[in-house]
Amino acid sequence: MKVITDERCTAYALPGHPERPARISKTVEKLRSQKELSVTWLEPVPVEDAAILRAHTPEHLAKLKAAAADFDGDTPAYKDIFGHARRSAGAAIHAMRLARKGELAFSLIRPPGHHATRDQAMGFCFLNSIAIAALEARASGASKVAVYDFDVHHGNGTEAILVTEAQTLFASIHQSPCYPGTGRRDVGENCFNFPVSPMTSRDEYRKVLTKAMERLAKEKPDVIGVSAGFDAYARDPLAQETLEAEDFHWIGEFLRKLGIPVFSILEGGYSDDLPDLILAYLKGLEGS
Repeated sequence: MKVITDERCTAYALPGHPERPARISKTVEKLRSQKELSVTWLEPVPVEDAAILRAHTPEHLAKLKAAAADFDGDTPAYKDIFGHARRSAGAAIHAMRLARKGELAFSLIRPPGHHATRDQAMGFCFLNSIAIAALEARASGASKVAVYDFDVHHGNGTEAILVTEAQTLFASIHQSPCYPGTGRRDVGENCFNFPVSPMTSRDEYRKVLTKAMERLAKEKPDVIGVSAGFDAYARDPLAQETLEAEDFHWIGEFLRKLGIPVFSILEGGYSDDLPDLILAYLKGLEGS
């Protein structure tokens, strides 16, 4: 398993904010100390503005580079946030390239990205790393690219970016009602939404996760990018779902059995158990 990270991503924080440095530092500590999974550590690749501009407007990049004022109540204008977000995009692109070579890769870095639209930072997200990586895959020769988003919050930004992009697919499984309030129905011809009610049973949640996976797999994409959010966990503070570590292992296992190259990036997940949930998912992906 290739894990892509950069210690600089823990250098920014806001006291009390749930998207905190410990999400990464504690997971790195867990993955370095465990003996069940063989991990090779890598760093993000450099990313040019041209790759980012496939997913975002020039005006959005200018706002991020200036970061003169908070973007919303959840999304502060941290110092050098554009540099941090660019490294997240670079980690996603690196993971995508490894997947297309037949390797398993996970981007363990912050900030997350799936709420960022073409022209707006929101919901802890600044650049949409999964969309940037998906469009880079298309630009580098992939005939069809899918994004599977199991974060408990709807990937509204990814949907807004990919809905007009040919030969891309998007599926999101998310709690509804919940932030950001979107994702109640399919959009366009390539964006499929699978809302679930709060406190949905684990068995029923797995059925919905399966339906979404099968919807993408039948289109035979060259690669699947996974927005891996772990906030549907039963004890996550930002949602009201029921999943346990075994369910995230099952998601990884199901993705592995599809036989399609897969890369994953960390989105949400705000409980103190996040390191254990990520390890369970990676073990499922690897088949251990």
